Amino acid sequence: MRQVQPVELRVTDPDQKERLAQLEERIEAVKKTQAPKDHMEEHYSQANLAWRMVIELVAGLGIGFGIGYGLDSLFGTLPIFLVLFVFLGFAAGVNVMLRSAKEIQAKQLAEQAERDEGN
Repeated sequence: MRQVQPVELRVTDPDQKERLAQLEERIEAVKKTQAPKDHMEEHYSQANLAWRMVIELVAGLGIGFGIGYGLDSLFGTLPIFLVLFVFLGFAAGVNVMLRSAKEIQAKQLAEQAERDEGN
């Protein structure tokens, strides 16, 4: 199988050489701005955010369970405080998750606005 050699342009006029160099610079600049993000890097970032939210929810439930069980053991009323604080922990975990989601959304909107201003 025969290999094809790249063609090298030979420009003799200095103005054409300068224009060609400028064109190549512009093409490289556009390629850099249009380059797609690395898929694995973006996926990894989204996975981190998802795990952060799951951990926040589980932490709220765990803390609520611990406080409720501790109060029930202290007062001898086993299911009352346990159930109450598990629900409060769940509500607190969801609240923290929503706050994190708003923070992430605000960050993404700021990045999008920055990209739009650049164009």
